[in-house]
Amino acid sequence: MQRAVIFFNFTLQNRLFGYKMVEKFIMAGDTALNICDSEGVTPKTHSRTTTNDRSPAGCDGDEGNDKADGKNIPCIVLLHGYLESMLVWDDFVPLLYPYARVVTLDLPGHGISEVKGKVHTMEYLADTVLGMLDKLGIERCTLVGHSMGGYVALAFCERHPERLDGIVLLSSTPNADSDEKRTAREREIALIEAGKKELLARTAAGAGFAAENRRAMQDNIDNLEQIALLTEDKGITALLRGMMQRKDMNDMLRASKVPQLFILGCRDGYISEEVAAQMIAAHPQASVVRLEKSGHQGFMEQPEECAKAILDFATGNSSKN
Repeated sequence: MQRAVIFFNFTLQNRLFGYKMVEKFIMAGDTALNICDSEGVTPKTHSRTTTNDRSPAGCDGDEGNDKADGKNIPCIVLLHGYLESMLVWDDFVPLLYPYARVVTLDLPGHGISEVKGKVHTMEYLADTVLGMLDKLGIERCTLVGHSMGGYVALAFCERHPERLDGIVLLSSTPNADSDEKRTAREREIALIEAGKKELLARTAAGAGFAAENRRAMQDNIDNLEQIALLTEDKGITALLRGMMQRKDMNDMLRASKVPQLFILGCRDGYISEEVAAQMIAAHPQASVVRLEKSGHQGFMEQPEECAKAILDFATGNSSKN
C-alpha cells in the first residue's frame, strides 16, 4: 500500500504542476526498466553562465544538440543513488526539463525495475543504461550520477564514451571502496539478510543531509526512508556486492576525452573535505562546483544551484558535438 501511495503521489504531482514526464516500462536488453521521459516537450534555450574558474567557456545562450531527434536540445539522464529510486528526482526534474530532454530510471535492483541475479556490477548497470538509450533512440546524452549512480556513470564512460556529451559526478567519486568501506557494506548485507532493513533505512535516510539541514528537510528524509523500505532485499544486496567489486576509475577518468563535472557538497558526511580536495587536485581536466550548504544530497539541499551547474555544463558540451 505504501508503494502505491508513493507512485500515486508522483502521478498526482504530474497533473497538478504540469510536469511533462511520461512514466513507462521498457526492455533494456533483457532487463525490464521503469523510466520517466520528457520526450515531446519543447525546451527553451538555457542562457549559460560560468559557474566557477574551472567550468568550460560559456556558450552565449546557444542551445544544446540532442542527437536523438536532430533538434538543438541536450539530453540529460539522471542516475539515482543507493537505497533510492527515480522518485528522488521528482522535485528536481522541473528545474531541468524546460531546457533539456530529461530521462530518469529505476536502476535494476531498486525502485520497481527488476532484480537480475545475486550481484549487480556497475558494468551491468552501465550496459543496461546503454540499452535504455538505444530503446529510446537517444544517440548521446549528459549522464548525471548521484553517489552510486556516479559509479554507474563512470562504468558507462569507460565502456561507451562515444555516447556521452559529458559526465557529472554528483556527490560521487572515482575511487574504489577502501577496506573499511567494504567491511561496512558487508555489515549492511548482514543486516538485510537478518531482516533488519528498517534499521538501515532509518539510519541512511538522514545521514545524507548536512546536520543543519535535517530539520528543514524532514519530509525528504521521510520519503527516502520509505523508498528504502520498499526496495527489494535482494536488490539492495545485489547492488552492495556490485559496489564492493568496482575498480578504481581515476586513471580512466583522467585519460578520457569526455567532458567532466564534479558537483560536491561542502558538508558531505560520506565524502570528506580531504577526499574532495584530493579528488579535485587529481583531476584538473574536470570542472568543479562546490555546494556550500549541502551534504550528500545537494540536488535536494540546494536544487537551484545544482540544476544551474548541470544545465550550464550540459548545454555547453552538447552544443560542441
